[in-house]
Amino acid sequence: MKKILILMLSALLIQAEAFPQEALFRDQNIISPEVHEDNSVTFRVFAPNAKEVQVTGDFLPTVKIHSPMGQIDGPSKAALTKDENGVWSMKTAPLGPELYNYSFIVDGFTTTDPNNPFLIRDVASAFNIFIVGGGHAELFKVNDIPHGSVTRRWYDSPGLGMDRRITIYTPPGYEQSSESYPVLYLLHGAGGDEEAWINLGRTAQIMDNLIAEGKAKPMIVVMPNGNVIQDGAPGEGSRNMYKPQFMIPKTMDGTYEGAFEDIIKFVESNYRVKADKANRAIAGLSMGGYHTLHISRYYPNTFDYMGLFSAAIMPREDATGKVYSNFDETLKAQMDNGYKLYWIAIGKTDFLYDANQQYIAKLDSMKMPYEYVESEGGHIWRNWRLYLSQFAPRLFQ
Repeated sequence: MKKILILMLSALLIQAEAFPQEALFRDQNIISPEVHEDNSVTFRVFAPNAKEVQVTGDFLPTVKIHSPMGQIDGPSKAALTKDENGVWSMKTAPLGPELYNYSFIVDGFTTTDPNNPFLIRDVASAFNIFIVGGGHAELFKVNDIPHGSVTRRWYDSPGLGMDRRITIYTPPGYEQSSESYPVLYLLHGAGGDEEAWINLGRTAQIMDNLIAEGKAKPMIVVMPNGNVIQDGAPGEGSRNMYKPQFMIPKTMDGTYEGAFEDIIKFVESNYRVKADKANRAIAGLSMGGYHTLHISRYYPNTFDYMGLFSAAIMPREDATGKVYSNFDETLKAQMDNGYKLYWIAIGKTDFLYDANQQYIAKLDSMKMPYEYVESEGGHIWRNWRLYLSQFAPRLFQ
């Protein structure tokens, strides 16, 4: 019996050792991507039996592609060439400062780079990322500066009838301080969740760097989940692991906006905040911009700062909730109550560009004050990271 137990224990130890070694065997011992001194980048992948290898990513020129949102800008593709050792490679021209994403296409199959462990999830797709430094891209790096904390909390939402998961950034020194802070409520787009802004948007890195440079006031950033039928992101909530979807029921029917006070009450009951209009800001991208527009209008004396990033301002058949009634009256009430900043930003080739121009014309007709920023590009995270880095320094000054 003793020998049997020893043999079983030995087998378990061997099995346990095999799992970490498995990750080593998958590594191809290739550097990819390699960012050169001139900011050109080389991609490499070992695929000796492949007939064709391509790379696609937002460092390449854009082309029009079909999507659930209609025709949008998407990345083109570039071919890699194979050497005598079966390693495929491709070197770019020098790239500008930015956080870029990419994928490989091997014989028609899209996959991530096995030599790059740095990935992000956007809805149900995973992409590798890399940073070409300099300029505004320095805000996306983890630099040797004081850092804030990122916490995933659960809050009770009586309006939605469930406990829900939320991501909260607190600025450097919050834990050691007795100070109270202003709050930015930062909302994601369709297909996102409470992980989107912190992962794809690099919120913690942007805020750490802006605060360290003295360009933004120390603030708390609250990133909720705008999908009201979820208690948490896929893999993080009670439904556990399932494939994320781009649009799920009740995301833009007024339910989320109507229950938003639950989030504010949780934050102001659990964090040291300055709980008044002058110290509250709300902003969001795409669907989150739509939510921002309606939340700030529905609670017209709650926020002094609003940011609409590529806002999804469009008619919707399911927009039947009470939140959407009396639109003109509540928008005028918001204007009459006064505020510090109503900030609208969109890319020139964004598929929502015309809808935003129509909304701006409406504000002009009402003589409602706003600031407008127009950037290059379309409906992309590259723009939304930039908008956050431009918007945050304007807050609470």
